[in-house]
Amino acid sequence: MSELTIPHVHHRHVDVDGLRVFYRETGPADAPVLLLLHGFPSASHQFRRLFDALGARHRLIAPDYPGFGHSEAPASDAFRYRFDTLADVVEGFCRALGLDRFALYVFDFGAPVGLRLATRHPEWITGLVVQNGNAYEEGLSDQARAFIANRPGVEGAAERARAILTLEITRSQYEGGTGDPTLVAPDGWTLDQHHLDLPGRKDIQVELALDYHRNVELYPVWQQWLRTHRPPTLVVWGRNDPFFTEPGARAYLRDVPDAELHVLDTGHFALEEKLPEIAPLIDDFLVRLRRQPPGTQSRRSTSVTKPSVPR
Repeated sequence: MSELTIPHVHHRHVDVDGLRVFYRETGPADAPVLLLLHGFPSASHQFRRLFDALGARHRLIAPDYPGFGHSEAPASDAFRYRFDTLADVVEGFCRALGLDRFALYVFDFGAPVGLRLATRHPEWITGLVVQNGNAYEEGLSDQARAFIANRPGVEGAAERARAILTLEITRSQYEGGTGDPTLVAPDGWTLDQHHLDLPGRKDIQVELALDYHRNVELYPVWQQWLRTHRPPTLVVWGRNDPFFTEPGARAYLRDVPDAELHVLDTGHFALEEKLPEIAPLIDDFLVRLRRQPPGTQSRRSTSVTKPSVPR
């Protein structure tokens, strides 16, 4: 009988400065860590299939931010929902679990959270996996710029931010830009909308939406961190993302010339349709991280309509 290795995935909570934070963990306890930071309006469940694919060989840990998924969602008068405070919680989460050396996977909201963490603790970061996580002005679509224009003091901003928190739009974030929407399980957007519809959760998302402009203001800081530290970097991007465009993916090569870039013919939630293409890229990247000192990876850049996995 052939051996089939399927990892156990643990579902746990940890106290972070009085907040009950949910997280998923899989993989050998002595393996290097990949910390995965999820996007909007999702949670760590977006990585569930990646955990199954990689958990036999790598240690993966993914928390839910406060107000997302299964983490505690204190009311706005008890917790200030800003990207700075989400980063504070993830920093505390790392300390609570004793994580001080790990590769970082950033997607969507995970980019502003994770890059804040990286600039605070560059010594923690062994490598960077970027999947549709923007850090460049040229990566912002017109739709993204309209979203970012919603900020405190702008008339109608809160109402416009709240208007996108619907089932139709949540579903479109998953299926939009895909080549074959039948490959996108409905579980992701259904669960996301369930959490969005819980009491107080939409108010949380409105607060974060009105704070998003501060992320753009920090782009130069994050770019400087990338130029200074040149972390081994894998960029995997769905080119049909309506928010974060392909030039944002290619911009990483300006600051990290040795980055490995793969542009795939899919949308924002690229893992949903392209996991069979993406998981081997991440596996290969993590294996090379173990074997090579930082900064020694060769650059490989591909742009394909029908993605292929390089050998």
